[in-house]
Amino acid sequence: MANSLLLLSNATIFLLWAASPYILIPYVVNLLVLVSCILYSACHYSLLLREEQALARGEVDPSKTKEESPSAHPASETLSSSEAMQFPIIGSLSLFSLYCAFKFFDKETVNLILSAYFALMGCGAVTATVSPVLSSVVTSLDRVRFTKEIKIPHKLPAFIGGESPWDVGIDVTLADIISFIGSAIFSVFYFKKKHWVMNNVLGICFCLKGIERFSLGTYKIGAILLIGLFFYDIFWVFGTDVMVTVAKSLDGPIKILFPRTLTPDAETGKIELSLLGLGDIVIPGFFLALLLRFDAHNANVPCFPTNAHASFPKPYFHSSLVGYILGMGTTMFVMIKFQAAQPALLYLVPACLGSSFLTALVRGEVKSLLDYSEEVEEVEEEEETEEDTKKAPEDKKKD
Repeated sequence: MANSLLLLSNATIFLLWAASPYILIPYVVNLLVLVSCILYSACHYSLLLREEQALARGEVDPSKTKEESPSAHPASETLSSSEAMQFPIIGSLSLFSLYCAFKFFDKETVNLILSAYFALMGCGAVTATVSPVLSSVVTSLDRVRFTKEIKIPHKLPAFIGGESPWDVGIDVTLADIISFIGSAIFSVFYFKKKHWVMNNVLGICFCLKGIERFSLGTYKIGAILLIGLFFYDIFWVFGTDVMVTVAKSLDGPIKILFPRTLTPDAETGKIELSLLGLGDIVIPGFFLALLLRFDAHNANVPCFPTNAHASFPKPYFHSSLVGYILGMGTTMFVMIKFQAAQPALLYLVPACLGSSFLTALVRGEVKSLLDYSEEVEEVEEEEETEEDTKKAPEDKKKD
């Protein structure tokens, strides 16, 4: 049975995007509704990670035969605790580098280079977003498949080029090909026009696919990342003009734009826009998606087959989503009240962490929440250690 809220969220994302250029929607309402729908949709599609994680742990899909099962387990992106600690530092270096680039080099040239990069990345994101939709509408497109195994040997050191040969095999459906062609044409138009409506398409696709495909690994790692970025956001917004300068100077889909008026300015010919950085959606989105998968784990929802529309209790996800909306609403209120840019994570981090931990306290599941892990490597290492321990006595007996 389909999840009606998920279908409604998908439809609302499209309708808000399509209506914004023609109907003036109060930008606070537009922002809160659009972001809430993006988070709801992306987090539910992230449930598909549970199947990949199960395969990586060595579990077998009971609906498939041994021949149909993939020989190589899919690898999902998972953040480690050390990477979470380093993230604010790396983010600060990247942010300050962009600030210096805009300060000391020609702004148009910097934007040209970044726009080309975002257009290429956006092509992939739009393709990945549109292809499943196209497949569900025209199911026959998914049956036509093009597969070719390509291996390229190389003589580079393993720490530079990885293992030889490079496996760059192709496995695409007709829906993928049609989506890619359409996305490529769209990206070219975006590169030339830089219209805010096209910017929002890329921004929304980046949010959806980023949250869907990335795992924080554990609640603790998520907390480390959020707390680190809490101080990162406060420093760069309140302590310097770096964040605001980069956000206003960078003409690329690192933000979603919301019209405050549909009447162009007489001098510039542009409409007045408010913005929300993608980081204020994606970073909390990673955390909310982890909590939704924890809800699925708690409810003993089977990993095979994974269904984004599955119905099960979602106390952690719902409480944190409400916390996020309240945190974002507070951000908007303070910004309008004081007429000054606000670090959204200042309000979002306490809201998301506080709501989820409070839910765990009320339900008496603090230990379960802290122990929940999606880190596959640790499981594999434990299994290898157990196998080595078992083999050791056998080797001694042989000797």
